[in-house]
Amino acid sequence: MRIGLISDTHGLLRPQALEFLRGSDHILHAGDIVGADILDQLAGLAPLTAVRGNNDHGDWAQALPESVTLVLGGVTIHLLHDLKELAVDPAAQGVRVVVTGHSHKPACEERGGVLYVNPGAAGRRRFTLPVSVGELLVDDGRVEVRLVTLDVP
Repeated sequence: MRIGLISDTHGLLRPQALEFLRGSDHILHAGDIVGADILDQLAGLAPLTAVRGNNDHGDWAQALPESVTLVLGGVTIHLLHDLKELAVDPAAQGVRVVVTGHSHKPACEERGGVLYVNPGAAGRRRFTLPVSVGELLVDDGRVEVRLVTLDVP
């Protein structure tokens, strides 16, 4: 199963991000979407799960949860915007992967048997940070992470 990861679009869904996510079996957006139209475009590619970020406001944003735990491909994933707001003990809850955004820095780290993944920011460039997305490849309980820097001007 291929799970596309995107975060911090801030109102800009780049064609390069859409192309990368095309073919995903499910897409996770870790917040700071800044526009319901972005959710519509992503949902046109694959089933979508999204959470609200600190820059998401309005009725459309209020309908989104701040965090969600779901099982995809037999793997339990917890999705939230800011890792500092993590209110559960992932390992104790059986969570194998925590997906976050907020920092705009792509990262992948395993701690205590839990994989923490931040796909970085796919929208507007912040400082010298890359514009990036990611994917989880889930196969028979194994999880592989790939973070990709998009070739954008």
